[in-house]
Amino acid sequence: MIKKTVLGISLAFSLALPALAQNKEQVRVENAGKAMQEILNAPDSIPKNILDKAECVVILPSVLKFSFGLGSSYGRGVMTCRGGETFHGSWSAPTMMALEGVSAGLQFGGSATDFVLLLMSTRSATSVLSSKVKLGGNATAAAGPVGRTSSAETDVTLRAEILSYSRARGLFAGISLAGSTLRPDNSANKKLYGKEVTAKSIVFDNAMPVPDCAKGLHDALEKASPVNESQN
Repeated sequence: MIKKTVLGISLAFSLALPALAQNKEQVRVENAGKAMQEILNAPDSIPKNILDKAECVVILPSVLKFSFGLGSSYGRGVMTCRGGETFHGSWSAPTMMALEGVSAGLQFGGSATDFVLLLMSTRSATSVLSSKVKLGGNATAAAGPVGRTSSAETDVTLRAEILSYSRARGLFAGISLAGSTLRPDNSANKKLYGKEVTAKSIVFDNAMPVPDCAKGLHDALEKASPVNESQN
């Protein structure tokens, strides 16, 4: 009798684990959507003429940064791209992403910061969807300009393949994440969607529909930037 009870508890626990893992990723997607909506609604936000030229957007809510001489970053979030191989379709279902790395320079102790990265070229978007990319190495990266009226036609924004932003304590600003790495988190994709699915198939092949947890993110981007204005 005791053996059957233990087996029953073990079976119930093993069945519950996938649901718990999926819920964790769903919450992460929802948090990314909330952060993106708040940033887009802020008075000093990402300039529209820059967002309109982005192929993909990466949102990393509550990235942890620690200061021990060098600043270490660790975060999990999502990326959504304009669908199709030319990145001119509707915003895709999210693919899960991971940010890891170390950056030199002045740090301000342990803090949780929201990061937004705009992938401004087909090369950078395709590279990130395929494998780990080092910001400032494999892909040129720069702090993005802030303000609805800021011009996208600056030397920095014209050259950079990835523009990065941060939001901490209510302040939104461009920030460099050079030295960090960004990669697809396909194990998290499996937890979110309940099956093996790659970042490339989500974006290029429309392999997965937009899940309910990503509706806020999807709708916010569709409203803010429905058409790709890039020349890529």
